[in-house]
Amino acid sequence: MEQQNENKPQIDQLEQQAADASAEIPASKGKESIPSIEEMLKEAERKAQEHYDAWMYAKAEGENIRRRASEDVSKAHKFAVERFSNEMLAVKDSLEAGLAVKEATVESFKSGMELTLKQLTGVFEKFNIKEINPVGEKFDAHQHQAISMVDSDQPANTVVSVMQKGYSLNERVLRPAMVMVAKAKE
Repeated sequence: MEQQNENKPQIDQLEQQAADASAEIPASKGKESIPSIEEMLKEAERKAQEHYDAWMYAKAEGENIRRRASEDVSKAHKFAVERFSNEMLAVKDSLEAGLAVKEATVESFKSGMELTLKQLTGVFEKFNIKEINPVGEKFDAHQHQAISMVDSDQPANTVVSVMQKGYSLNERVLRPAMVMVAKAKE
């Protein structure tokens, strides 16, 4: 107990110092450091509104991007053949010019047709349109359409003749070749 009595003056002194320190702090300064519930609510509402506005802006921007992309796809489909069409116009002009000649000979018509065919072949090459002309090749149902089977010296299922050439665009068949195929020997 004696020890407690010895420490009592020190404890009393510390309590007095703490009381003096709290008395020196102005009342308004203590209130400013801890915001009120109303201030915290207003701050939270302000932040929520900022987030809502940012979300609405992002949503509108996303819808605009989707709309523009849809318009671009629509235009791409609508005008996909524009370059090809422009090239084909030159071929048509050549055919019309050949027909407009008043005094043409068979030789001049043939020459004009050959030049026009060369021009058309150039357009096909430019746009990767390739002929399917399978004479002597093995029949392929993906690229050929068999019209009939004929007796032939060639092995069975070999294309003997082509009735109508086929065409492919970028390795995709536009029109299969119509062919006659060799029968199996009996």
